[in-house]
Amino acid sequence: MIVDCAIYRDGQRGGGPDDLSDALAEARAAGGFVWIGLHEPSETEFDRVTQEFGLHPLAVEDALKAHQRPKLETYDDSLFLVLKPVVYEPRSDTVSTGEVMIFLGDSFVVTVRHGEGAPLNTVRRRLEREPELLGKGPTSVLYAIADATVDHYLEVATELQTDLEELEAEVFSPDGGGSRHTASRIYNFKRQILEFRRATGPLALPLSRLAASGPFGAVPFVDDRARPFFRDVHDHITRVNESVEALDRLVSDILSAHLAQMSVRQNDDMRKISAWAAMAAVPTMIAGIYGMNFDHMPELRWEWSYPAVIAVMAALEVLLYRLFKRRGWL
Repeated sequence: MIVDCAIYRDGQRGGGPDDLSDALAEARAAGGFVWIGLHEPSETEFDRVTQEFGLHPLAVEDALKAHQRPKLETYDDSLFLVLKPVVYEPRSDTVSTGEVMIFLGDSFVVTVRHGEGAPLNTVRRRLEREPELLGKGPTSVLYAIADATVDHYLEVATELQTDLEELEAEVFSPDGGGSRHTASRIYNFKRQILEFRRATGPLALPLSRLAASGPFGAVPFVDDRARPFFRDVHDHITRVNESVEALDRLVSDILSAHLAQMSVRQNDDMRKISAWAAMAAVPTMIAGIYGMNFDHMPELRWEWSYPAVIAVMAALEVLLYRLFKRRGWL
């Protein structure tokens, strides 16, 4: 459905077009541009927009089906950019992504939102409070959406870093590292970072193209004066990707350390079990020998034979206990 539709001229918002079929003509007549925002439109709803603005069918198909990776496509009459906003829920350690498709022409901007977490309403309100920036035309909308999306990436990366530090402290705590759920939590955290990387990694190339200048590198429909701003956004996405890469490596290291801890603890447990088994074997062996009921056994008729055997067992047990304790097995 159409969430918002307005014509902007000299950085000021005007009224919406009387009819969507006349939106582009009215915007050009006013010397401004029209910005139409849609949320998960149906094919029938989007047909009206496609016919009015002459959008390329391949881009339209991507906008309707969603599930696209971040990319930038140029067509004869428009520019098509895909962004993936990210939402992080710290309580469940879950990263979820939405999608924003932006069609940019000389006098129009069409934004299509899928899922939650897209900052479009906030961006529109912020731009309307900054008429100088909004007066730059459709390029200002493209920059503002990309900048808001990437800035939120930085916030999510910071939240992930904080939660990962808490998980790291839990893994290396005296008790937490032995929890049966620790490995699954680490693996789940790694999956969330992978989901985050799918949104941020592919975006570096489109932003570098938007920031490029010169006759062979410039992207059409983008104001040359906006190139430095896109370079700033590209620097931010580079920082985000470096943070995501560092987080991924750290999670892998934490998982390896946790598995190594588990292996050491299992070895300690096995040594303790072996030590106690050895201590139990000595009296069992002696009692087994004297339980065979032979007539000619050493000291069988001696009055003190029973307490002597018990004393020997106790002495051997103490000797073995001190030996295993000294070696750290107990």
